[in-house]
Amino acid sequence: MGVILSVGIGGGLGALIRYFVAGWVQPQGVAFNWGIFVVNITGGLVMGLIVEASALRLNLSPELRAFLTTGILGGYTTFSTFSLDSALLLQKGEYGLAALYMIGSVVLSIAALFAGLWIVRAIYA
Repeated sequence: MGVILSVGIGGGLGALIRYFVAGWVQPQGVAFNWGIFVVNITGGLVMGLIVEASALRLNLSPELRAFLTTGILGGYTTFSTFSLDSALLLQKGEYGLAALYMIGSVVLSIAALFAGLWIVRAIYA
């Protein structure tokens, strides 16, 4: 139960941090979403810092690790987890799976979003 609570609390905090960072970074009247762009990059950086520090030096409890990674970073940006999964596949030499995961995740997520838009438009149009 401790891990689940840690993820839930961390996720809420991460979402709040994302909201404020993205709003602070995004210039008014600019079409490119610099706010989320910065969130995704900083989330990947922080995930790398936490994972490597945990592997080399820190002895984090399962609750604290879940709070920081799945919780805060998951609420801040799921792109950090996507980046970690991609890096792990690449480090293992699983280049084909890494390419499939990276390209498939991006392309299919966008395709699924368009499918959702289409479904709702078909129902309510």
